[in-house]
Amino acid sequence: MPVLPGVVRPSVVARIALLNVVANGLIVVTGGAVRLTGSGLGCPTWPRCTDGSITPTPELAGHGLIEFGNRMLTFALVGVAVATVAAVFLSVRRDLRRLAVLSLLGIPAQALLGGVTVLTGLNPWTVAAHFLLSMVLVAVATVLWLRSREPGVGQLIVRRPLAALVTGIAATVAAVEVLGTVVTGSGPHSGDPGAGRTGFDPQLVSQLHADLVFLLVGLTVALLVALHATDSPGRARRAARDLLVVELAQGVIGYVQYFTHLPALLVLAHMAGAVLITVYAARLVWATRGPASELPVDAAAPVSSAASR
Repeated sequence: MPVLPGVVRPSVVARIALLNVVANGLIVVTGGAVRLTGSGLGCPTWPRCTDGSITPTPELAGHGLIEFGNRMLTFALVGVAVATVAAVFLSVRRDLRRLAVLSLLGIPAQALLGGVTVLTGLNPWTVAAHFLLSMVLVAVATVLWLRSREPGVGQLIVRRPLAALVTGIAATVAAVEVLGTVVTGSGPHSGDPGAGRTGFDPQLVSQLHADLVFLLVGLTVALLVALHATDSPGRARRAARDLLVVELAQGVIGYVQYFTHLPALLVLAHMAGAVLITVYAARLVWATRGPASELPVDAAAPVSSAASR
């Protein structure tokens, strides 16, 4: 039976998928703004704003409006995710369906976790889980967008030891972000004056976080050198280079915010940097494989097309 052409063109799928990445990243930043303005309990219950009102009451003042506004952004994110799923299912890209559905299903899971966060009075561990789930959704959305720009996922185009190093870098990024949430949960920006803290020494966990960042930067430098030494495809070299640039910029912001006693704007910039690191780490993982038409780097045939990219 002939395959019917997709209703939605691949280029349209790619544009909607990019919008999905942006939306997932923006809601992380706006969530950070809620915490940094002390509005984490601006709406003290969930799913309503108060026990007797869905929307903020005048008594909640600006904090209620900020928290409620961030909740409303979830509906915009749902709209973008639904549009992404619809575009993928109406296109010829069956290989993208799982990622699109996963991106959509993550949103109600995130909303429920956000509700638990409010109902537990901004427990630092649920706040951390809320942020980390957002990072997973950002990574999924990024891979979906990058894959939508090519006809399919091909074979490995870098040496297998380098692919293993990329996996290690991705795991280190995850560890850095996990420990970063512990730093946040131990610091002064709790989201509400009555919110609890982890009880850890902020200076100690900050040092551990910085040590992991040094490891991450070292691994990325090693990867970049190895990719150039083995004449790996340009897409992999560019992905490693760009991730290194974002890591260094994020490190500078982190040190400046620490030594200037965590001003809110710099903390917000650091959160945006965490989103970018997640995006570029996901891109690095994606870049280790070529489009569906590429040959594996270890195949007998030369990989001239891959090396020229």
